[in-house]
Amino acid sequence: MTSTALITGATSGIGAEFARQLANRGYNLVLTARNEDRLRDSAAALAREYSVQTEYVVADLADPEGVERVSRRLEKPDITMLVNNAGYGLKNSFERNDLSVELDHLNVLVAAPLQLSHTALNTMLSRMENPGGHIINVASVAGFIPRGTYSAAKSWVITFSRWANIAYRGRGIHVTALCPGFVHTEFHQRMDMDKSLYPGWMWLDAERVVREGLADAFAGKGVSIPSKRYKLLAWFGARGPQTLVTRIAGRGR
Repeated sequence: MTSTALITGATSGIGAEFARQLANRGYNLVLTARNEDRLRDSAAALAREYSVQTEYVVADLADPEGVERVSRRLEKPDITMLVNNAGYGLKNSFERNDLSVELDHLNVLVAAPLQLSHTALNTMLSRMENPGGHIINVASVAGFIPRGTYSAAKSWVITFSRWANIAYRGRGIHVTALCPGFVHTEFHQRMDMDKSLYPGWMWLDAERVVREGLADAFAGKGVSIPSKRYKLLAWFGARGPQTLVTRIAGRGR
């Protein structure tokens, strides 16, 4: 059976890099995002360059109907990998955001990965031949530090992935939380963030993040933190003096 990977948020940044690297490994691809033109172009380009089969599903994961559309595709038995990558940050502080904005944010970062992981797990477990597979949930080192609703959502992703990896690895399914730090993508541009405020050593390339994330996922790890610098920062956030961690976290939203 040919392996197929479904990737959410697949037309830019980390999601697009997952698509390239998995296509290079011979995976067929199902790409999902909101913009149909970008999806169509990305799917066609990947099919030409890597000689794999590609398709796409247009879906807004803040909308339950969009999540259901993607979930239905995950029910097909060819799916052997799910990459829950779609996500974004919010510009304003919590109290300045409308509640609807925060709830959409929570739906994309938590509710959608929960539903899609549930469907993918059941598909992978029900396959009579070659059961098993991989789920990669793109989290963040922010999930180790209390720093707003984005960090809170990513903390859930990390805990969920660690638990699911323990619960299902004996049945051939590995679940990995990929926790990058700052990555050169469109993510920060969409937040109108001044990238020059952060030193160069804090930035990673998407190619490295995905390469290390895939290596850790195939090795069966529950958490993947690309680069030694971010492994250290994550350790500090989780196990360092919490008064100092709280003081640092208080500088951001």
